[in-house]
Amino acid sequence: MKNFLSNVWTKRVVSVLSLVYTFFVCYLCYYSIFYDIHIKSGVSLCLLVTGISIIALVEMLYTRKQFFTRLSSFLILPAMLPVVILYFGEWSLIIPIMITGVAIMLLSGAGEGTKTALGTLIILLYIFGSLGYFLFTSFFMATAKEIVIEQGVSPSGKYRYTVVNTEDSSNGSTTVYVEPNYADVFYFDNLVTFTLKNMERAVHVERPIAEKIDVQWETQSREDITKELGKISDSISFTLTDEELEKFGYTFDSKLNISMTDIDVEDKFAIGKTAHDVDPLPLDKLTDTQLKYFGIGKDNNGYYIINPEPDIFANHEDSVGHIYLKELTDKEMGTLNVEKDRTIKLSELDDSQLAELGVSDEGDIMTFNGKVCFRFYVAEIGDYYDVDSRKLSLDLLV
Repeated sequence: MKNFLSNVWTKRVVSVLSLVYTFFVCYLCYYSIFYDIHIKSGVSLCLLVTGISIIALVEMLYTRKQFFTRLSSFLILPAMLPVVILYFGEWSLIIPIMITGVAIMLLSGAGEGTKTALGTLIILLYIFGSLGYFLFTSFFMATAKEIVIEQGVSPSGKYRYTVVNTEDSSNGSTTVYVEPNYADVFYFDNLVTFTLKNMERAVHVERPIAEKIDVQWETQSREDITKELGKISDSISFTLTDEELEKFGYTFDSKLNISMTDIDVEDKFAIGKTAHDVDPLPLDKLTDTQLKYFGIGKDNNGYYIINPEPDIFANHEDSVGHIYLKELTDKEMGTLNVEKDRTIKLSELDDSQLAELGVSDEGDIMTFNGKVCFRFYVAEIGDYYDVDSRKLSLDLLV
């Protein structure tokens, strides 16, 4: 047994467990950036994390001279920086991992010079990282006092809402937030819950602070909501992807417009428009003469550039024949004052097309003090709650 444990290949295989522990630390780092944490019992979590960390520390000390363990010893502490900053105060989770990270870095098989240099860099990283976060939150966080008045979940369980009163110098306000109730991540039998950041959407703001709070939910069908929205306005529109537009029969060329807000008055006069015309002008409404004025021609294959500038359209030098607008990026079309309209009016969609866009047959409607402020229909077709997207922004730090 002693020979087996002292065998270098045994240690190399076991050292892979160091990477497993480091992977979960890095995963916790990822969660700290995109999720808020809610701990049900700090003592229970501390005991659990401490137990796992002790096992990992023993394993890393046993394999401290192996490459994977040395690598892990210098990754754990930097990966914990966002966790320490963004989950500050959750010591039952942070302390056991930090102690493990410090211990294995000091006791790893790396040379003293390497440990000293990397240790210094890690300390500086924590100092400047914490200072930067403190300065950011001090200057940009709102100073208004917010009080949660009411919270709840919709009848379907798909959404949850929060009513918040904000006390400020302008007599305050009442804001209703709605967020998805299906994006939470649970671990260790609900001991730890992670909720996605920045998913809440303000669906109603009232000034001054509302004296009465009456939140009601009901279930309504897609067809009934379409009729209601149609009565409110026939110009309600949604933004679709190019694939969705093509699915509904809209060609690329049929959705191209000249941006009238960005052209000179002389150009407007030249195509028979007035100085006050600012509405986008569809290309398919222009004559060949008007198109030529903007440097655009048209044939059976679509719209093309009459005299493309080499420095602007250098990426299309290999094009055979004309350079067509459908080959250009939005930025390149912008040089021609052409923009792609990806909106479509609700009145142009039938019920089956709405179903294709992912709008459920029925769902939750929310009213606040008798006024409708949230419809599942609009949230789904507008893709309000894309729980699969991850975008880095400064809002994640607040």
